[in-house]
Amino acid sequence: MAQYTTASGPTNTRLIVAASDTDANLLWATRMFAPDPFIFFMKNGKRYVVMNDLELDRAREQATVDHVLARSPYVAGLRSQGIRFPTTAHVVSEVFKEFKIHHARVPWNFPVSLADELRGLGIALTVEPGTFWNQREIKTRTEIRHIRDSLRAAEAGMEAGIAALRRTKISGNDYLKLDGTRLTSEILRSVINTTIMERGFVPSHTIVSSGEQAVDPHNEGSGPIRAHTAIIIDIFPRSQKSGYFGDMTRTVVRGQASERLKHAYHAVAEAQKIGFRKIRSRVSAYKLHQDILNYFRNQGFETGLRDGRMQGFFHGTGHGLGLDVHEAPFFGLIARNRFRKNQVVTVEPGLYYSGMGGVRLEDVVLVEKNGCKNLVHFPKFFEI
Repeated sequence: MAQYTTASGPTNTRLIVAASDTDANLLWATRMFAPDPFIFFMKNGKRYVVMNDLELDRAREQATVDHVLARSPYVAGLRSQGIRFPTTAHVVSEVFKEFKIHHARVPWNFPVSLADELRGLGIALTVEPGTFWNQREIKTRTEIRHIRDSLRAAEAGMEAGIAALRRTKISGNDYLKLDGTRLTSEILRSVINTTIMERGFVPSHTIVSSGEQAVDPHNEGSGPIRAHTAIIIDIFPRSQKSGYFGDMTRTVVRGQASERLKHAYHAVAEAQKIGFRKIRSRVSAYKLHQDILNYFRNQGFETGLRDGRMQGFFHGTGHGLGLDVHEAPFFGLIARNRFRKNQVVTVEPGLYYSGMGGVRLEDVVLVEKNGCKNLVHFPKFFEI
């Protein structure tokens, strides 16, 4: 953050320059998808966007802001001052002069080059650490509905994937065959993703990982899938309409699991139930994570470095879900926050060991005053 000027004294002006298609903070503030960067600022609670001619009318119709300003008059004014090729920083500077703004807060991912230009034009910037809009952690009824819709798409994809696994046959060398073709992670992922896309949702990096690949929790999986090994299916589609994500994971075995794999699966399932029982408003997320680590340890599943790689349970128990697939609040080894009513969070314990593979179960819950509500309806089962 040393690249930014930090001004003394408070400011209530916030500034974002980004494409809302890919920037959740801007999408949350405007509720308008745009593929190219545009200027958003908020002063004294009023929200403004500065749009080019291409997006001007659409912004007036769709953006949930107080005022939509045309960029072209500012560009024309700058050219009349002798600036032949006005930059976005020049436009921001002109707008801020009009609104008597000298200092703004920006998100942590604000472009460094733009920040340097603005600093050179006399505008002070303070980086807002962590979450730019704290309000994003607490979901409205509408946001919860959007997340439910994305979860239904994830469930449809999961159902299609499980149905395909049920149709497979186990060959003599334990490879799975689907309709006479050796089943691969790529084929199964295509089945899942096609189902999701048919419903108007966008699958992104769907995980279909088995065997040793599943020891790496974010390995997307590749190549043939064998019988009697754990298959982790992690699906997190995004709605093209609302921008909200769903997220769910199931682990299954086509065939018969080893006793160690069964033990790991039942331990992960019980660990998730611990989360379901304990999550409620004001409960410590850090303590919950520690309770699950302790439970695994008591079951004989230690976490640590083995053979040069981390094994056991070495990721957070969960995270917030919304316009980002991973957003605040987080809960793991360093999270010190407490749950708050109407947060929407995942609960996803897992165990990963070389020679065994990986097991993860993930659902999404709504935090309530005296408990939590699971928003995922898809059942859990292990052996197919």
